[in-house]
Amino acid sequence: MSEYKQPTSEIEFEQNFAQKKPLMNATEAYFESSKCLFCYDAPCIKACPTGIDIPLFIKQINSDNLTGSAKTIYESNWLGNSCGKICPTGELCEGACVFNHQDLPPIQIGRLQSFASTDAIKNEKKLFTLNSQNGRKVAIIGSGGAGIACACELRTMGYEVDIYEAKSKPSGLTLHGIAAYKITNQEVEDEINFLEKQIGLNFICDHPIENKTQLEKLEAEYDAIFLGVGIGATAQIGLPGENKINVIGAVEFIEELRMKHHQLTVPKRVIVIGGGNTAMDAASQSARMGAESVVLAYRRSKEDMGAYGFEYKLAINAGVESLFNAQPLEIVGNDKATGVQFIRTQEVNGRLENIQGSKFIVDADLVIKATGQAKQKHFLELIDGLELDNRKRIVVDASSFQCTNPKYFAGGDAVNGGAEVVNAAFEGKMAAQGIEKWLNK
Repeated sequence: MSEYKQPTSEIEFEQNFAQKKPLMNATEAYFESSKCLFCYDAPCIKACPTGIDIPLFIKQINSDNLTGSAKTIYESNWLGNSCGKICPTGELCEGACVFNHQDLPPIQIGRLQSFASTDAIKNEKKLFTLNSQNGRKVAIIGSGGAGIACACELRTMGYEVDIYEAKSKPSGLTLHGIAAYKITNQEVEDEINFLEKQIGLNFICDHPIENKTQLEKLEAEYDAIFLGVGIGATAQIGLPGENKINVIGAVEFIEELRMKHHQLTVPKRVIVIGGGNTAMDAASQSARMGAESVVLAYRRSKEDMGAYGFEYKLAINAGVESLFNAQPLEIVGNDKATGVQFIRTQEVNGRLENIQGSKFIVDADLVIKATGQAKQKHFLELIDGLELDNRKRIVVDASSFQCTNPKYFAGGDAVNGGAEVVNAAFEGKMAAQGIEKWLNK
């Protein structure tokens, strides 16, 4: 049972969604940075997908060189501030910290990263130097982590860059798809505004690229095109009743919550179907929005879930109940869902089997499907010579991120199938360097 009350104001919403990694003050940052051993061949660097020199930026914080620290961060990761907050640091840099082997808490790398980069953003510190314009233009389709990183890297090399975004605001999942207790809308927008002013990013929002005519126009006007289109809306799973009125995809639910905050009403009884990190976010946020009962239902065991352990704990601590080994059969009700019918499952010789005679119904006023996202197959097939793999991901060169159609480069979820924002930031940056090499070969 959730202990949260439905928020009726922005203040109450912020209280329910208190930040998981609150911003450090200067004293906390100095104390935490002083604990770092500044390891040679530091394992935290190897664990960071963008390869930030973590001991260096921590040392710079400790020596009161916050500008240098922020520069070290952004030189490797163009979304350094956001990633400090939303990265699963316990699985990455902090998980690799040598203190873990000494039964000591790891250095709070993510919060230190946020501290230094927030200082640069709030004080509008000039961190970047742009090369002179080289007369070449690149189009970016999609303004998520990969698209922004690619655009920033290209701008520093002297390229003119236009970023086409279907939504009214840039930032992709960072703004529209990350749980509100990990990062606030304002923090996302502050970082984008900082980069926009420093780098000269040109966002063309409310401008979806969705047909061959538009693509041909871009091909004629630009020297190269980067695809940062993500993986789309929640997929249909063929479950009877999934098109009823009060059934929604987890990605769509999280986006609506991020846009509406306390103005969104979540009903009393919620069922979230799925076992990944997105399912945990949807369940935890439903509880924080005041739902009296939130049931997280997964067809396999707890140990088989794809979600990180800390994400599951966050959901449970918010008051979410677990239902494992429960295969959904049907969303019941007339026009509106009134519940989900499940059947118990068991694993036999490595295969999941339904237990006959074990059907049951869990009542619900809202059913959230966190069962994966549909790929952008229809759009991607409009591009001549663009190869997709058997999972409908874009095939790219491993080092340059160039597609099989050489004018196109790609990165982010459309390539990796759905990873972290930090992975997208790395791939976007590498693709920009690939574009530079290709156009100057």
